[in-house]
Amino acid sequence: MYDLVIRGGQVMLPAGLLPCDIGVRSGKIAKLGPIPAGQGATELDATGLTILPGMIDTQVHFREPGGEHKEDLATGSKAAVLGGITGVFEMPNTNPSTSTPEALKDKLDRAKGRMWCEHAFYVGATPDNITALPSLERLPGACGVKLFMGSSTGSLLVEEPGAIAGVLRNGHRRVAVHAEDEARLRERNPIAQSAGHPRAHPDWRDPTTALNATRQIVELARKSGRRIHVLHISTGDEMDYLVDHKDIATVEVTPNHLTLTAPDCYDRLGTNAQMNPPVRDATHQARIWQAVADGTVDILGSDHAPHTAEEKAKAYPGSPSGMPGVQTTLPLMLTHVAEGRLTLQRLVDLMAHGPNRVFGIANKGRIAIGYDADFTVVDLMAERVIEQDWLASRAGWSPYTGHKCKGWPVGTIIRGHHVMRDGEVLGTAIGEPMRFHDTLERTTD
Repeated sequence: MYDLVIRGGQVMLPAGLLPCDIGVRSGKIAKLGPIPAGQGATELDATGLTILPGMIDTQVHFREPGGEHKEDLATGSKAAVLGGITGVFEMPNTNPSTSTPEALKDKLDRAKGRMWCEHAFYVGATPDNITALPSLERLPGACGVKLFMGSSTGSLLVEEPGAIAGVLRNGHRRVAVHAEDEARLRERNPIAQSAGHPRAHPDWRDPTTALNATRQIVELARKSGRRIHVLHISTGDEMDYLVDHKDIATVEVTPNHLTLTAPDCYDRLGTNAQMNPPVRDATHQARIWQAVADGTVDILGSDHAPHTAEEKAKAYPGSPSGMPGVQTTLPLMLTHVAEGRLTLQRLVDLMAHGPNRVFGIANKGRIAIGYDADFTVVDLMAERVIEQDWLASRAGWSPYTGHKCKGWPVGTIIRGHHVMRDGEVLGTAIGEPMRFHDTLERTTD
């Protein structure tokens, strides 16, 4: 007998998309193949649906603690499961930042019974905690170290080359990096100040600002022998450079850089299109899509940044950078699949296999015997519009409201438990911290 049997669907297996039944026992995948009728305590008829490995978003900012009207772990994770996301990595630029053991423990305690999806938290690198990073990165619930080379939302910043090298020398897990040249940002800040419109954002934070920092972090990573993960690549110049450094640097892109283009997005959306690094023109976007096609890109993350509509309405450049996106990423990307820009198998590689491979997540990211029974159930033929009242984030807005999508998440299953079905969140929050191969706990006799 199985706790759950899923029948009749097309399943994304390691061998490809095939018709297959799935049997789940004790939260894990126990059977892949024909299962006789009546073998499941609960059965799901997935006829006409597609079963994907649980999609994992490795870059979100839920901001907690953030106050009554701000995003928190509960609302952010609810948005995640409504969007078909079964697990998230949260960034450390919260208040307080997760840059100490106490702050990380506090974040894990806050997550218990409140987060709807599986989760892990980055440790924030600072000039003051460099020597503590080897122990911090091994704490339960930590997915690795995050390094901000360029200023963004929050107070974490490590810009001096010696300090950056110190971060890379201390520890061994992969370091996720926001790569922008802080000195050049300061030098070019008058461009933003004088423009007074977000159309200036990709001029202020120009491609050279991104490329300079990406070159620097790769060179320092080679000197230290440390693996890095370069986040939200926005330029063709960086892709051309990184393709020769895949032995040490993995690559992330966002759905925003794949979907929006300048200057149209700034004219249409104003500061709601403002993020760091910026959305750029169609030439850069085309090179990013090429990097998705040729395998240079390893992971797709939303960079969910839930600033409220009131905050975003501030005059540029005083407006904060970032867009909410954890709930809309999968519908957007399924639409790109439907329109032929990438295959469904490549999307699964970017949002499930890639996170598993790059970060060494234990027992997640694949539909295989013995893995956790985390599934994202999608209707590839569903045609829906992203509506305001569907959004769960306390940000209360999306740059994609009104966007027509083909392909939609209709079920989110975590460890064999249905947490979302047909747009409704079910039961109670059951999310647990993810485990990683690099830090698996030892057992004692």
